[in-house]
Amino acid sequence: MSGQAAPANVTGQAAQQSGILIKLLIFAAALAIAPVSSYFLSKDYLWDGNAVLAAITAIVAANIVLVSYVVLSIREERAALLVSPPSRNEPESKKEK
Repeated sequence: MSGQAAPANVTGQAAQQSGILIKLLIFAAALAIAPVSSYFLSKDYLWDGNAVLAAITAIVAANIVLVSYVVLSIREERAALLVSPPSRNEPESKKEK
């Protein structure tokens, strides 16, 4: 029975890992694009050429991306813990079979 469950386990883990990788790539792209674009857009349109305030805006944008990734990861981990049953270290008795 465990021989049949192992391939299903590997397939489920691979699907979960690919979702994590895609999420990481999206946040990495956002971390590269958001600060640069917020710097130039805020410098030209919001702060009238003030580079210091535009840099602060870019720093805030980068921190927003990082904090949102951390929060999303924590929420995903909590959801995974709620779905999976806790592992038991006790051997299975005849009644439980």
